Amino acid sequence: MNVQIEESWREVLAEEFDKEYFVRLTEFVREEYGKGLCFPPGKLIFNAFNLCPFNRVKVVIIGQDPYHGPGQAHGLCFSVNDGVRFPPSLQNIFKEIESDLGRPVPQSGNLTRWAEQGVLMLNATLTVRAHQAGSHQGQGWEQFTDRVIELLSERREHLVFILWGAYAQRKGAVIDREKHLILASAHPSPLSAYNGFFGNRHFSRTNEYLSAHGIEPIVW
Repeated sequence: MNVQIEESWREVLAEEFDKEYFVRLTEFVREEYGKGLCFPPGKLIFNAFNLCPFNRVKVVIIGQDPYHGPGQAHGLCFSVNDGVRFPPSLQNIFKEIESDLGRPVPQSGNLTRWAEQGVLMLNATLTVRAHQAGSHQGQGWEQFTDRVIELLSERREHLVFILWGAYAQRKGAVIDREKHLILASAHPSPLSAYNGFFGNRHFSRTNEYLSAHGIEPIVW
């Protein structure tokens, strides 16, 4: 199947694109986008991959579902388009960066700048129906993104996997802990941020690990 995705990912995932579940998933997504408003825009479904080629990945942040409000989702977990009000979880992420690294809260919640430095911001489900959280779950995206995580774990070394919340931690069960650093804590959602997200120092710890392995750290 000819999937519009960055070339290095197309090579790594070639077998996946021809599997029956992915063909069914593609049909489902095409039908959903044809019937009504879905997010992110079709050309941005694989934005996380297109901005961060396979061999340039340094850090993987695992989210769950794209934002389902107008103008928010653009294919990177937790990130919103320029000019969009920060959702609560993103506000808390910026608060933790400020506390951890002393970096002021930015003007924009668009995290493309992270992706271009090697941060793969991967939602477990890559599409959603407008105003219906979780509406595209259970259709095959989770199997696809599980395989992405598995391939990164198998074929790369010294990556940092950031797992916020129980869902991301379950999804990270396949990661080889001998080869990679796993940073796990509570989710940045207001419901759980005070139960272990704030103070986790994941941003400085990521950079310490990368530097220790001769890898350029991330400018968060």
